[in-house]
Amino acid sequence: MGSGPRADPFPPEPSRNAAARMSLKAKITEDMKAAMRAKDAPRLSAIRLLLAAMKQREVDERIELSEADILAIIEKMLKQRRDSVTQYEAGRRQDLADVEKFEIGVLSGYMPQQLSEAEIADEVAAALAATGAKAMQDMGKVMAVLKPKLAGRADMAKVSALVKAKLGS
Repeated sequence: MGSGPRADPFPPEPSRNAAARMSLKAKITEDMKAAMRAKDAPRLSAIRLLLAAMKQREVDERIELSEADILAIIEKMLKQRRDSVTQYEAGRRQDLADVEKFEIGVLSGYMPQQLSEAEIADEVAAALAATGAKAMQDMGKVMAVLKPKLAGRADMAKVSALVKAKLGS
């Protein structure tokens, strides 16, 4: 037998803060296992869609996803679902819209705390001052400053609309 370190057969009890320290990817995987045990099919389906999208990106780009990459994937999936809800409601398919709304709820649980309207307005004002933006042609510069700061913490479509309103006035 080797003299290397052996795994403790009785690992210590996880602390209450284990979930806070757990990576986002590990939390999603644990939530999938919990949904399987609870036989919660709709939740399991939404989590599996997310894990599939993450795995697809890892395989395509041959990378290990960072927390920011995972949040970008979740944000993209949320946007797709919001668009789908709009389309389904326009087509009077409330049953399909409800499924998408449920998935939005599941996916939103993995996003960081969203900023308030006032906090977003403060960030936009700071970005406008930092870039010296005065007209609509400066919007790209402003958004380039805001995107890394607000990604995952604010709906970028709303941020973009706010920047347009400030530059347009």
